[in-house]
Amino acid sequence: MSRLKNKVAVITGGNSGIGLGIAQEFKNEGAKGVIVGRNQKALDSAVAQLGDNFIAINADVTNVADLGRVFKETFEKFGKIDVVVANAGAGTVGTVANLGEAEFDKTIDLNLKSVYFTVHKALPYINDGGSIILIGSNAAHRAYPNFTLYGAAKAAVIFLAKGFSSDLLDRKIRANVITPGTTDTPAFEKFVPAEQIEGIKKHFASEMPIGRIGQPSDIGKTAVFLASDDSSFLLGAEILVDGGMTYLSK
Repeated sequence: MSRLKNKVAVITGGNSGIGLGIAQEFKNEGAKGVIVGRNQKALDSAVAQLGDNFIAINADVTNVADLGRVFKETFEKFGKIDVVVANAGAGTVGTVANLGEAEFDKTIDLNLKSVYFTVHKALPYINDGGSIILIGSNAAHRAYPNFTLYGAAKAAVIFLAKGFSSDLLDRKIRANVITPGTTDTPAFEKFVPAEQIEGIKKHFASEMPIGRIGQPSDIGKTAVFLASDDSSFLLGAEILVDGGMTYLSK
């Protein structure tokens, strides 16, 4: 398993959930690189799982200076960058009636502005011919209750894959976006009481056309494809990894 042998990747939000799942699949395919997050305990745990070829950088993706430091330190450590995964993000629960300016700014900063500046700050360091992978959400396609702001931000991220690819044609850098559906991550713990989590997961699984919720490895395997030369003819593309939820559910 060496589709990513000798490739160096930077994965934001790589200390847990989908980001860690991507990092683990990258490791399995021979990649090395950096995971980025704010929780040092989670970073330490993730690096212990990933082994010697990955390091952790504690940084806040909503801080543009931090992003610049991430790519500078990665380049100094590994000598190159081949793949950037802009994964960091989080849902904001609420409606247009009760989410005000502070919540708006926080949601857009984390889910949209950070994605733009992750790529902006990576460009002086990423190789020509490199791969940029963005993470969307099927909330961009379906108006789930209480996820208006999050869905709008992710819809913009899906467009950024097209725009970035157009902007970077002369450098042959490809940008594509993976759009997950409901995925089994620690995010459940933020929104659901502990005693209800398993029941909620079963409910979501029953709603999914495929009959189960996603696993971080599902997203990770798709990210391996987009990071590898196997996807050299894809740019500006969106890949739905949502168990059929967007197009097949009732």
